[in-house]
Amino acid sequence: MPPSPVSLTRTVAVSNRHPRLRVPRAAVARAVAVLDAHAAKFLDGCPPGELSVVFLTDPALARLHTDFMHDPAPTDVITFAGNAPAGLAGEICVSADTAAAYARRHRRSFAAELTLYLVHGWLHLAGYDDLSPAAKRRMRAAEKRALRLLCGQNALPVFQRA
Repeated sequence: MPPSPVSLTRTVAVSNRHPRLRVPRAAVARAVAVLDAHAAKFLDGCPPGELSVVFLTDPALARLHTDFMHDPAPTDVITFAGNAPAGLAGEICVSADTAAAYARRHRRSFAAELTLYLVHGWLHLAGYDDLSPAAKRRMRAAEKRALRLLCGQNALPVFQRA
């Protein structure tokens, strides 16, 4: 069955700042569009406006984590809420290095792991958090639903490490 058509209703600015990553920008935008089209299933989804998605190295994301969260611990995703009046939904910063290491250790697909981080950031902007055990369970359930949705729509981006 062919994927159902999805219109891109928001601008998705994709930036690849990782020297060894190939990012399929159109596929990332399509994945966001699929999530946006099903926002009602995810606390009404990410706020309207331009969404920025940045793929980084571990050291670059660690600097952001230290500078903005005052936490030097490594992390996989950092999400910054946007400014709705200015037309910005937010920014999702993702570590391709962490995704690669986790995928290798757990014998998972690198592309699926990196897509999970994208989904995780989108869900944070939608209003999910993972600060308490109950909230974390809701976040994990939403991640699974979102990934099933993307798979069902043939909308998983195929990231490659160069």
